[in-house]
Amino acid sequence: MKKLQSMLGDIEIDRDLKLLLTIGGLYALATFLSNTFVNIFLWKQSGQYVDIALYNISVYIMQPLVFILAGRWAKKVDRVIVLRLGVIFFAVFYLTVLLVGEQASTYNIMLGALLGIGSGFYWLAFNVLTFEVTEPETRDFFNGFLGLMQSFGGMIGPILAGYVISRMDNFQGYTIIFTISFFLFALAVVSSMFLKRRSAEGSFSFRRILMERKNNHDWRKMLYAHTFQGLREGVFFFVISVWIFIATQSEFALGTFNLIFSGCSLIVYFLATRLIKPHMRKWAIFIGGLSLYMAIYLILIHTSYTTLLIYGAIIGISYPIFTVPYVSMTFDVIGNAWKAGEMRIEYIVVRELFVNMGRVASIAIFLISVNLFPAETAIPYLLMVLGAGHFIVYFFVKDIKLHGVTSKSINETNSVKELADQENR
Repeated sequence: MKKLQSMLGDIEIDRDLKLLLTIGGLYALATFLSNTFVNIFLWKQSGQYVDIALYNISVYIMQPLVFILAGRWAKKVDRVIVLRLGVIFFAVFYLTVLLVGEQASTYNIMLGALLGIGSGFYWLAFNVLTFEVTEPETRDFFNGFLGLMQSFGGMIGPILAGYVISRMDNFQGYTIIFTISFFLFALAVVSSMFLKRRSAEGSFSFRRILMERKNNHDWRKMLYAHTFQGLREGVFFFVISVWIFIATQSEFALGTFNLIFSGCSLIVYFLATRLIKPHMRKWAIFIGGLSLYMAIYLILIHTSYTTLLIYGAIIGISYPIFTVPYVSMTFDVIGNAWKAGEMRIEYIVVRELFVNMGRVASIAIFLISVNLFPAETAIPYLLMVLGAGHFIVYFFVKDIKLHGVTSKSINETNSVKELADQENR
């Protein structure tokens, strides 16, 4: 860290900033190490898409509900306590997975709820604390270093976990990986104890910002766009990883897929943040969304491990082209909205609500479909329909007109979460 700091110039890095980076790094490593394989862990136990879908829909139902509660507590209680709650629930999630062991598929809804609660508390508090512990002169260092840790975790974590799991018999490898993740989150809890408490103030006006979409056409269009974004993400998060495992019967192969995906993403994110200028954003969203949709047909026409790896490389390239301008436009809309500075927490909470509405709708459609038709018949059609979500986003954002960029810091704060959210999609 000292070497990177010296490269960025003479800037003051205080203790809270270092602690928040430590917590973010521990989260990244623990999540990328294990999160990919929870779905496979459940699949190997039950062999039913329904069980995995119920696990994921529980995550996406609890996450926005807790986001609302966390937003209220962030303004009325203490941001550090909210962050600590998030990390504690992540630790409890992995501890519970270890305790229920080979019966995890029986407790899939409970496990999903625990993960959703942890995500809601953690991300709300982490975003808010990032505003408070960084200054304009330290923000580039913070986001750059955190992005580096996220990228490293995304490339190394899954393939390392896949290697360990593939070398062990039965579920021993899963036990080792989930145990490591538990201890990483336990360390994050300890680290949070040293963060300076931050008193909260102000009222939480969630309903007012939710209704603001009636007054602000750009905000309404952006929320609808996020709903369609969620429509793709809900099903794709678990179906693709299961397909890779079915095609190869190897966790190491799944880790290799993520290595290719993350490696391509890292390179293109670096280029996209420098090459995509504001006037190019809408076209970049169109191109990125279209290529994400067209890539689906590659694996639908011929599903094999080779085509899945090619698919991983294509979406690894396409996601940054889509995400970088999309995140920028989202937070520019927020930055130009009513009382953006005072109500930034509420805007982020409402945005998260609409993304997860799309994810829940996506998985609900999946559950209905696989109950009416054989999964092997329904899934290709679902991927063709729901996979259009990111492409449809363009048709909501194409008419948005912004005057100036007023939310650079909000955009920077959330870009890492957007990158982390793309795994296996």
